[in-house]
Amino acid sequence: MSAAIAYAWHMRRGAFERLAPPWEEPRVVSPFTPPVVGRSVELHVPVFPGVRMVWLSDFTEVREGEIFRDVQRTGPFDFFDHTHRFEPKSETTSVMEDSIRYTLPLGRLGDVFGSGLARRKLAATFAYRHRVLAKDLEVHAKAPKGPLRILVTGASGLVGRALTAFLETGGHEVHRLTRRAAANDREIEFDPERGAAHPSEMEGFDAVVHLAGDSIAEGRWTDAKKRLIRESRVPFTRRLAETLGALRKPPAVFVSASATGYYGDRGDRILRESDPPGEGFLPETCVQWEGATEPASAASIRVVQLRTGLVLTPAGGALPPMLTPFGLGLGGPLGSGSQWWSFIALDDLLYLIHHALMNDEIHGPINATSPEPVTNAEFTRTLARVLNRPAIIPAPRFALEVALGEMAGPLLFASARVNPEKALDAGFVFAYPGLESALRHVLGRVPGGEESRAAVS
Repeated sequence: MSAAIAYAWHMRRGAFERLAPPWEEPRVVSPFTPPVVGRSVELHVPVFPGVRMVWLSDFTEVREGEIFRDVQRTGPFDFFDHTHRFEPKSETTSVMEDSIRYTLPLGRLGDVFGSGLARRKLAATFAYRHRVLAKDLEVHAKAPKGPLRILVTGASGLVGRALTAFLETGGHEVHRLTRRAAANDREIEFDPERGAAHPSEMEGFDAVVHLAGDSIAEGRWTDAKKRLIRESRVPFTRRLAETLGALRKPPAVFVSASATGYYGDRGDRILRESDPPGEGFLPETCVQWEGATEPASAASIRVVQLRTGLVLTPAGGALPPMLTPFGLGLGGPLGSGSQWWSFIALDDLLYLIHHALMNDEIHGPINATSPEPVTNAEFTRTLARVLNRPAIIPAPRFALEVALGEMAGPLLFASARVNPEKALDAGFVFAYPGLESALRHVLGRVPGGEESRAAVS
């Protein structure tokens, strides 16, 4: 990409969120404003588990299309000076360089005990940032459609936050559908019982991405919990589909979440979108969830149902609970380890949603999983290798079933060897198809991560 395009990407909403390493997940507190000399940005950054520190930086130099610089006023360093430089190489290529000068607290003591760790963490952070920048720019550049107006539900959730940031940096206008009263002009109130507070506000969107739903992995599956899982998905989706279908200017596409739980426990069988559902609570819920989009289809809206697998990110979901025991060398396979786990790196999920929005030929269910699923035993070995730890302590199935109750079977031991046939047929290329490459990316464990320049082409 040109230097101008790379620079413009950094000036948009969502840029910081896209560049924030998921293993740290700093939070932006300041309202969004593009860098301007004299303005500040306030972050809350983790320093210890459960403890965050305020990091306040001032923009001290901004030259449009060329450079912007921020200097820490208060934060974890004694001094931190960060310059982003955009160097054109031709009309269509450029190099983005991050230059950092810093000093650690505690003087000589800080240098002795903290310099190595600081260098490694900064190297991993900026290698991650450059990978994300280069790939995001590539994906947006290939989009066949111009900037869209997009409405997102579940925008405060794990995938929704990342998707919103990704879309905003691509120049799309993103609004959030929220159950609570709208807090700003980028939010629209929608109560599943009543529909939109102001239906006219939902007119004119090009696309809707529906990700809302209660977590299936938090809390034991009591009858009340299972009812909440189902009711947070099925009635909400149907009410939203009915509302969209009744609009004077409905969206062209409605992308609605589903899950690979649709397939249930299927052993070693390779599962494609054309396969029938399995049996049990999750398959039944997914069938109803997908069926609830029918009013949108009846209104000639193109509907895509994302059957998402295990989403890999240390920012939330299934991966974080594994990191502590595996990091301590206490990890191991679950039960026999023979069950198939179908996963997808968070960034690949964002890119696949974008692909579905942009490709008019994609409709119906689509498996949002890597083309290289693994058994739980292989997942265990790979995660341990990435963390440079052993993985020799298995977790007995009966113990997990006692601890977790009914959900242990569907979430941990159900075998779903899912193939993303429709995504591949539609020309989608996974950035992180293999488990090891995906884990190394999201955990900042990519070998040779010392690079401080990112060539963007």
